[in-house]
Amino acid sequence: MERLWAPWRMVYIDGFKESDGCFLCAAAADQGADAGSLVIWKKDKVVCVMNRFPYNNGHLMVAPCRHTGEMSQLSADERAALFDGIIAAKALLERAIKPNGFNIGFNLGRVAGAGLVDHLHCHVVPRWDGDTNFMPVLADTKVIPQALSDLCAKLKSAM
Repeated sequence: MERLWAPWRMVYIDGFKESDGCFLCAAAADQGADAGSLVIWKKDKVVCVMNRFPYNNGHLMVAPCRHTGEMSQLSADERAALFDGIIAAKALLERAIKPNGFNIGFNLGRVAGAGLVDHLHCHVVPRWDGDTNFMPVLADTKVIPQALSDLCAKLKSAM
């Protein structure tokens, strides 16, 4: 695999430490409500945050406020709020950045790709025609064209 030098990403990598606790719980508790927190919105039972290490520009995560890694442990109200939150996140991305499609889903368990195993969350990833270009195909490298802080401000203004 080739390497793409992107030293600006070190700010994000250094900012994330497992010992800091669950970042989704912090978002749900309104800790770090400054612009650097990347919280898009919080409702009674769910929170929507930007992914600090996005697969694609606009990659959001919608999670229950209550810390659980199991879908079966969610109440009926939490399940409904989570699904409503996923729909709201998709609609926000449609208004703000107008993608051509979406990948929406859960990674359950580390072996399934979950970076955060203990706090259930759904990925809402916008996609565009042609967003799989030569970089990921030939160079095994993904290019994210917009700073997280700029997109966060744009999404919040589109609400």
